[in-house]
Amino acid sequence: MDFRNIYYRLQALDVGLILRDEPMYKHTTYKVGGAARLFVYIKDIDSLKSALNFLRQENVPHMVIGKGSDVLFSDREYEGVIISLDHLNRIEFNGNVIVAQAGAGLIPLAYQSAKVGLTGMEFMGGIPGAVGGGIYMNAGAYNSSISAICQSVRILNEHNEIVTLSNEEMQFGYRTSILQAHPEWIVLDAVFILDVGDPVAIHQLLDKRKERRMSTQPWNFACAGSVFRNPDDQPAWKYVDEVGMRGYEIGGAQVSPKHSNFIVNNGYASARDILDLIELVQFKVWEKFGVKLKTEVILVNWE
Repeated sequence: MDFRNIYYRLQALDVGLILRDEPMYKHTTYKVGGAARLFVYIKDIDSLKSALNFLRQENVPHMVIGKGSDVLFSDREYEGVIISLDHLNRIEFNGNVIVAQAGAGLIPLAYQSAKVGLTGMEFMGGIPGAVGGGIYMNAGAYNSSISAICQSVRILNEHNEIVTLSNEEMQFGYRTSILQAHPEWIVLDAVFILDVGDPVAIHQLLDKRKERRMSTQPWNFACAGSVFRNPDDQPAWKYVDEVGMRGYEIGGAQVSPKHSNFIVNNGYASARDILDLIELVQFKVWEKFGVKLKTEVILVNWE
């Protein structure tokens, strides 16, 4: 595939900043991943539609990402185009209604909501992703989730049409949504409905939970948050502990001694180290308990 030609054609479409042979370790929370032949910071929704229309017509492999959390790119070169929604990060407040674009960070969104006295997003204060990924995974914590506050979502479908889906149409469930059955759909923005509260009390709750996270989770290491979804009967970390994997290392990847549902990059891990460790934990739990731990992490560009 002639990526030189693809580069110039995307440039002619004026879709945003385009980088060549861009290492994905710069754009993922795991800090691993081989180079993408082209990496595009898309500048607006019209540019996204133009880029996708061209890439689909030319059958160019491509993927859309936000903050790069909950994804594990392989160490191989990505023979395609990565589109980043990082610049689609506008947040608009209208009373207790918030419209946030897909690239807006969940943590800044939680704190901005607190600043104007809106409550309901406190659970997002420690989730290191963006709105798009949060919607895709129905991200949650502290017994709450995106689905509890999301009124509607605008997506770009496989025909490059903008469609609005209601909360019910999003088919939210535990760490899932209708988007997982339609990977070609792309979140553009979402409408959230919050309650009015006391800004001081909301900030205090956010700070309290931040303090708890810092003491119980390895946020000083590169990671993707929780690796495994919780089975119905008990939290995933308990299974990991019960097979003796807490603190176990492969290369530069380690099951965190602080929280065993986190696999961290100790600073020199390869993507293969991380995947090997994920698969070993899954095997050990299956071997002992017959329980298959499902990952929250999405694997990209693996053979």
